[in-house]
Amino acid sequence: MDTILKPLLRDVPDFPRPGILFKDITPLLANPSVRQKVVDSIALHFRSQQIEAVAAVEARGFIFGTLIAQELDLPFIPIRKAGKLPSKKITEHYSLEYGDAAIEMHVDALQPGTRVLLHDDLLATGGTASAAGNMIQKLRGIVAGYSFVINLSFLPGNSLLKEKFGVEPHFLVSF
Repeated sequence: MDTILKPLLRDVPDFPRPGILFKDITPLLANPSVRQKVVDSIALHFRSQQIEAVAAVEARGFIFGTLIAQELDLPFIPIRKAGKLPSKKITEHYSLEYGDAAIEMHVDALQPGTRVLLHDDLLATGGTASAAGNMIQKLRGIVAGYSFVINLSFLPGNSLLKEKFGVEPHFLVSF
């Protein structure tokens, strides 16, 4: 997948802050056949793992998260930035490599024991993914898997998620 995906991932220096090299998936999204290969590859990896719902983190995680949920014929759970959900919710605060943030999820998003695949576009420090996993667990769901399009292997996200949630994160390309 490296040779197919890497040419469609654009580096944007100093975004969103100086010193950050942002991995932009916009060129990938503009390519329907490769976009479908991403969805197919992730769905194939998780199809036999008894996943019962797909959750994804706003905003870029939603793009593939909803497509993966559709491909697996599963419910989709939105995990949004603080202040965006209209009903009763839980909030998780966390640190990013360039600041602090908070995400939220509706308290009725899943039933206790639901096996959830968490998806986001990129794994860096693991802060966002870990916060999302914490919310799943607080609602007594099970973090059954993590999927990412991109892994920044020079940052600790992969090992953090393995240690904290006991699942091997799945990603399609690594830098």
